[in-house]
Amino acid sequence: MDDDVKTLERLYDRFNARDIDGVLTALTDDVAWANGMDGGHVHGREAIREYWTHQWAMIDPHVEPVRFDRTQDGAIIAEVRQSIRDLQGNPLQEQRHGLRDKTVGHVFRFRDGKVARFDIEDAA
Repeated sequence: MDDDVKTLERLYDRFNARDIDGVLTALTDDVAWANGMDGGHVHGREAIREYWTHQWAMIDPHVEPVRFDRTQDGAIIAEVRQSIRDLQGNPLQEQRHGLRDKTVGHVFRFRDGKVARFDIEDAA
């Protein structure tokens, strides 16, 4: 298994454990991260910290990678199963911000061994 995939496996593990600092160490200082709630991207580690702190105050997301594929241009697409719950642990019933249990593609671009860009796409 290549080092980038190992980095992503640790990233998902730390995200699900709500270890923000553990995730941020895997990101470049100027990372562009898709904002799955509001659209667009947040830029930089501290902006991502604020984004996740805000997100986790409203919902309890959990993402499990199913597989990783490298594209011809070097990006890695992680097929993930996302589960979104309210803070009491109940599955989110409404389509709030487009979030619900589903399989999606997470696209990662690396620079110098760290994630420089993250995008979300619907899994085909």
